[in-house]
Amino acid sequence: MGDVYLLVGLGNPGTKFVNTRHNVGFDAIDYISAKYNIKLSKIGFKAVYGEGDIEGVRTILVKPQTFMNLSGESVREIVDWYKLPIERLIVIYDDIDLEPGRIRVRPKGSSGTHNGMKSIIYQLQDDRFPRVRIGIGRAPEKWDLADYVLSKFSKEDRQIIDQSIEKAAQAAVMITQSGPEKAMNNFNK
Repeated sequence: MGDVYLLVGLGNPGTKFVNTRHNVGFDAIDYISAKYNIKLSKIGFKAVYGEGDIEGVRTILVKPQTFMNLSGESVREIVDWYKLPIERLIVIYDDIDLEPGRIRVRPKGSSGTHNGMKSIIYQLQDDRFPRVRIGIGRAPEKWDLADYVLSKFSKEDRQIIDQSIEKAAQAAVMITQSGPEKAMNNFNK
């Protein structure tokens, strides 16, 4: 069967969450889906997903539909079904600790404050999988964190974020091609 990679973007399902800060992981998967013509037409594993080929590597694109805090349920089901080695799971998600416009690749590590990642690490009982974080910046003072991550981007912010999403997508694909070290060297500027 060869190596299969799982690219998971985190977000919340439904139209009311479109263009929110917490959904940049979904946006990155949509970008990869369009660029490599991998349709997200399958439903299963509590997710919408699609399978295809990215530069010779069999890749499954996944958007869990469980809502953010239960993302791990969906990821665990897919990892189990495909008997996937943990290092072939790549998760793309938003990070308040990075400036908008920045992305960061890591080969493994803790969830930080991110509830979607907490759920994934809890369900897999393992954190040794690569991830690509997309900076969304910190909440303005007096803003509740939950309100902030679920708020929508302004037009100006959106342009910066779209460039980050493109970079994050490129970084994720680079991990599938050449491993996390190379992606870190290229994208963790």
